[in-house]
Order: sequence, then structure tokens, then C-alpha cells
Amino acid sequence: MKTTKTKNKYFLLRHGQTIYQKEKIKLLYLESDNDKLTITEEGKEKIKQQAEILKDKNIDLIFCSPYLRTRDTAEIVNEVLQKKIIFDERLIDVKMGEFAGKSTDNYENFFIRDRLGFSERPAGGENWKDILQRIESFITDVEKKYQGKNILVVSHGDTLWLMAGFLKGLKTLDEFFATRKTEKNNLYPHAGDLIII
Repeated sequence: MKTTKTKNKYFLLRHGQTIYQKEKIKLLYLESDNDKLTITEEGKEKIKQQAEILKDKNIDLIFCSPYLRTRDTAEIVNEVLQKKIIFDERLIDVKMGEFAGKSTDNYENFFIRDRLGFSERPAGGENWKDILQRIESFITDVEKKYQGKNILVVSHGDTLWLMAGFLKGLKTLDEFFATRKTEKNNLYPHAGDLIII
């Protein structure tokens, strides 16, 4: 797998476990959840463990989605790292539109089973191509501004999966799908997982 040439090294951390992951709630987040959904005690513990791993990685900067669950995660990590946290709207979770608050089956059927994730959008929402455009814009700006930095990005599952694929140089739908929750070449992070590119 050919990695995209970058001037910086990227560390991708998914937010800690929320009640949705802990209780295996099969509903998609509502937009209103983004300002109130915190991480669980178990989630905090896993993030503390990741912070210990990151302590030796000479992290220079932390970029973070502005949602509460990612802010909480970045703040826990930053108790160890003591770096500036920069919030960036381009790192937010996928906007689910009409699927928000409904069963995860809607998402799975539309994005995964029917493989529409790169071509169609749920009404009022985004597709993966939209997220990739956000990611490309973010990486381009970071690469213009910084060189030789170790950069931690705290974000969400789909956003980080697509960012990891982008940084790995993936181009086609099949290449991306081959790295989504598969045993081989898995780039999809579970809650609290760290991917080093």
C-alpha cells in the first residue's frame, strides 16, 4: 500500500467510548448529541492508555473535531502531552441528515451494502466523498503550514478511516472498502483506537 508523501507524521485517534458503543445502541447520533455526548469511564481509561503511548511520540500539535466527545478525548490526552489543541470543523463526524436518530441499519444498508457511500447522500447529509474533500482540504492546509511535525488528529470513526486511507494513498472505492473493518489492512478505528501513519 503506497503512502501519500507528506511533510509531517500523523497519529489518528478516535474519540473514547460513548454510551452508544458501551451499550451497543444501534441508533445513529442526533445532531444535538454532538454538544452533550461525553465519553464513558471505560472510554476515559482507554484514552489515558493511548496518552501514555503518545507520550513518547514527540507530538507537536493536536487537531481536534469540535464535538464534545472528541474535545473530552483531546483534553485527557493533553493532560500528558501539554500541547495546543486546535479545533477544526473539517474533522467532524459524517453528517447523517435524514438518518440521524434512526437505526444504524439505515447507514449500513445505504453506505455499506448498497455501496452508495461515495456517490449518493442521505437527504440533508453527507457522503464519504464529501468527507474526503474536507480531509484533503485539512491535510493540504496543515502541510502548507507545518513541516517535520508529529501531528495528533482526534476525530471520529468514518472521518479517521477515510483520512487514513487518503494518507495511505487509496484512490478507488474498492481500495477503501478493502480497509473498512476487515481483518486484513483494517484502517477503521474502534472507539479509543490509535492509527499511526
